[in-house]
Amino acid sequence: QVQVVESGGGSVQAGGSLNLSCVVSGYAGSRYCMGWFRQVPGKQREGVAAIDQDGDIEYEDSVKGRFTISKDNAKNALYLQMNNLKPEDTAMYYCAAADSFVLFAGLLSHEYRYWGQGTQVTVSS
Repeated sequence: QVQVVESGGGSVQAGGSLNLSCVVSGYAGSRYCMGWFRQVPGKQREGVAAIDQDGDIEYEDSVKGRFTISKDNAKNALYLQMNNLKPEDTAMYYCAAADSFVLFAGLLSHEYRYWGQGTQVTVSS
């Protein structure tokens, strides 16, 4: 059974930084697409950053230059370093992993099968 667990959320002031972590357990193999998504109540979940099996990275436009996604295959871990946070970054952040047969998932949430419970990020002005 695959489990996805996020950590690292919290409350910061605008301009601050947070580093989110995600660990996947129960997954056979280490090559699979992973991504970070976020959701605000009443709005659709949106992709923030993703990394494909070959290491190709994609960012949502509003976070380019501020967020950095990285993956540690040996630890089955995914990270999201968030700098220069803005109030509009406030959301529940989710980590997701795709099935191993999915080569390119990008920021498409429907390509991901395994989801964590989320970690809250709150940025105050």
